[in-house]
Amino acid sequence: MFEYFRGNYVWNLALNLNLGSGGLIGEIDRTCRSLIDAGLRNDDAAQEEWVQGFMSLAGHVHAQAKVDEANGNLISAGKKLMRTSMYYFAAERQTHPADPRKIMLYKKMLQCFKDGATWRKEPIEWVEISYEGGFMPALFIPAKNSKKAPCMIHFDGLDVNKETLYMSGIATELARRDVSVLLVDHPGVGEALRLRGMFGTYQIEKAATACVDYLEKRADVDASRIGMMALSLGGYYAPRAAAFEKRLKCCVVLGAQWNWHQTVVARLKPNATTQRSVSHFAEHLNFVFGKEKIEDSLKEIEHFKLEGIANLITCPFLVVHGENDRQVPLSDAQALFDAAINSSQKELRVFTIAEGGAEHCQVDNGSLGGDYMADWIAKTLGGQVK
Repeated sequence: MFEYFRGNYVWNLALNLNLGSGGLIGEIDRTCRSLIDAGLRNDDAAQEEWVQGFMSLAGHVHAQAKVDEANGNLISAGKKLMRTSMYYFAAERQTHPADPRKIMLYKKMLQCFKDGATWRKEPIEWVEISYEGGFMPALFIPAKNSKKAPCMIHFDGLDVNKETLYMSGIATELARRDVSVLLVDHPGVGEALRLRGMFGTYQIEKAATACVDYLEKRADVDASRIGMMALSLGGYYAPRAAAFEKRLKCCVVLGAQWNWHQTVVARLKPNATTQRSVSHFAEHLNFVFGKEKIEDSLKEIEHFKLEGIANLITCPFLVVHGENDRQVPLSDAQALFDAAINSSQKELRVFTIAEGGAEHCQVDNGSLGGDYMADWIAKTLGGQVK
């Protein structure tokens, strides 16, 4: 992994995530050079320096987009706006959940992404998925060739969103292989959490069922070929959904989970051996689950276990993990894979340090994991790989 900040995993993870979702190394370096000393301190004041730095970068590129827009160069403006959206998210991601700027930054991210994607004529349809009296926001990306194609439902993890997933390129790769994609901000993440008050739930199969119900009504989706995928904490979400929602014809995990409660408890200890994904980790958990105290969030997280559930998965199942995953040990991926004893076709693909893609969710080389998953999905659901 590109480790710009010595000994600061959270910041290095965020930087690699941004580079993998549209950020440019020259622009990021312009900001991060001034943050090196802050990265070593890694205190609250340092987090504020990060937020200010990426807000400034987002504003700088946003201004450039406005110049393009004024000159009528909307395609160029759109490209800059989509990149700007990821810089706004990089700032928002490190803010404290109680910070009043958090929602402001998120709304800016959403607007820049939508304007940019619209001006560039990206193949995105903004859709709403009916769910328990409300609606989950989602992006539908159609397959390139088929009028009635298979479709993958793609859920998030603990701290990303549908826009980041799109910018990572996975939906484009699947569409190129003639598989449509539904990128969903489900309860506990993204727009669903921040703007719609949908808190996290261990019963994620209910959200998955709502997505399948929606896709079955689309004339351009083959309802007999719908699959499920997710990353990071989605390593719990996708297997649980596949275990209970039998209309799902395959399940793909990028970054496995086995007993997330055990992982979280270990991370909260002063001398934790596994890394946290965001600053203000305990506060972020409370934010996700709508709790005031970490003890109450942990009671919810107690349910995030796949023992006794993974064996209910009967569809084809792919687990992708990194040999050097510092957030979730490889042993968890092996435990999940071993427990899926009733899957009709299962595979554990471990990316090694030697080949790259060895970090959490292949954040050090996302193209390796993305290509592997896209090819496997296309072969499994009847897409194209040639």
